[in-house]
Amino acid sequence: MTKPTHSPDEISIKDFIHKVRATCSYLKSKWVTILTLSILGAAIGLSYSIFKKSLYTASTTFVLDDGNKSGGLSQYAGLAAMAGIDIGGASGSSGIFQGDNILELYTSRSMIKKTFLSEGVFNGKKQLLIDRYIEFNKLRNYWKEKDKINNISFAGNPDNFNRTQDSIISTLAILFNKQILTVSKPDKKASIIRVDVTSTDELFAQSFNLKLVETVNEFYLQTKTKKSNQNIQILQHQADSVRKVLNSSIYGVASAIDAAPNANPSLQILRAPSQRKQVDVQASSAIYGEIVKNLELSKMSLRQETPLIQTIDTPVLPLLVTKTSKLIASIIGLFLGAFFISFWIVVKKSFQRHETNFSE
Repeated sequence: MTKPTHSPDEISIKDFIHKVRATCSYLKSKWVTILTLSILGAAIGLSYSIFKKSLYTASTTFVLDDGNKSGGLSQYAGLAAMAGIDIGGASGSSGIFQGDNILELYTSRSMIKKTFLSEGVFNGKKQLLIDRYIEFNKLRNYWKEKDKINNISFAGNPDNFNRTQDSIISTLAILFNKQILTVSKPDKKASIIRVDVTSTDELFAQSFNLKLVETVNEFYLQTKTKKSNQNIQILQHQADSVRKVLNSSIYGVASAIDAAPNANPSLQILRAPSQRKQVDVQASSAIYGEIVKNLELSKMSLRQETPLIQTIDTPVLPLLVTKTSKLIASIIGLFLGAFFISFWIVVKKSFQRHETNFSE
């Protein structure tokens, strides 16, 4: 019977256990070095926890009802349809924004830009939010050294901003979406939306959060009801115009009658002017009545379509603060220091063994 042959590169379980034990013994002989660098790692972790700035989180939660349900207005829509009147949104609007699309608004560049260029009150003084962010992050010094930008202002009309100003805002918008701003729905089945802003500046976090929620929600409301508002404005303008014509026709009837107060009954031609004016009054009255009906139904539709945004919680000072635990940071530093120095010792020993075998 032939004995099984093993490749020189193969290693048995016995040899593996032997090598593990040898490595552990070798590491024990280096315990002073491992302990020293582990303590150094713990000291680095402790220093990190001490010098790392605390993070403040400003949170706003609100309930959103986008107003797409027809509800009780559907019965009026049916009656209006029978009368040949279309009130549009009463049967349910498709709209621009549906469901979770408002979450995308919060992370859009335009909304973040508009918020950045809004004013906040810090220690009794008004200041642009973007200037506040640049100030406590000391970005002007960084730009001066790296990009040679000595002075840059974000006051004035945003439409007239130059390439550098737009580039800075775009960069900050990307940074906010990655690290600072979080928009979510804690419960997927509920209509509660939560907006979190995290920053090392407590006042900035609170001001930016409040202004962003105000800006986005206002834009959302205006956009959702823009079409209905335009329709109401057109109908109101038509109603006012027809009302003027109607008033003029009424005065015309009175004027025509006054022109022939004692008209001869046998001369019908004398009644023609007043009769023509009365026809104008009747036509204008009918048109005015239909326009007013459309106008009132459109107002009902607008009230139904208008989203309901009810704030639940707003950020109140002091904000929730997140600090790095000194104990946890020290323990992590200790274990990382021990791991890396042990790994380095084992790798160094392995290279020395290979160099010795190669020289032999």
